[in-house]
Amino acid sequence: MLENYIPIAILIAIAIIFGYVLSKVNEIFGPKKPTEEKLSTYESGMEPVRTAHERFSVKFFIVAMLFIIFDIEIVFLYPWAVAYRELGLFGFIEMFIFLAVLLIGYLYIWKKGALRWD
Repeated sequence: MLENYIPIAILIAIAIIFGYVLSKVNEIFGPKKPTEEKLSTYESGMEPVRTAHERFSVKFFIVAMLFIIFDIEIVFLYPWAVAYRELGLFGFIEMFIFLAVLLIGYLYIWKKGALRWD
């Protein structure tokens, strides 16, 4: 039974060795002329104008959580669509209830104004 895992262990060892060797090759042959411009902070093509300790609005986190929730919905919809014929009417009703609950939640957060970005 243990011999089935030997190829996986060899692959992991090769990956670790390969990563280590490439990082050392980069250290040896890579450029070593740091300048003030190269060491400066650069983000999205612009100089940062604020500190890293600035607080984000709570709405940012609410929108992020809503995105994750609706993204997870798609993760559940795909396998259901693949197995739709085997599930029959029960699968259809089950997914209809699931989507109805999500729609009710979406309408609730819409009415509460969580999607408004002021």
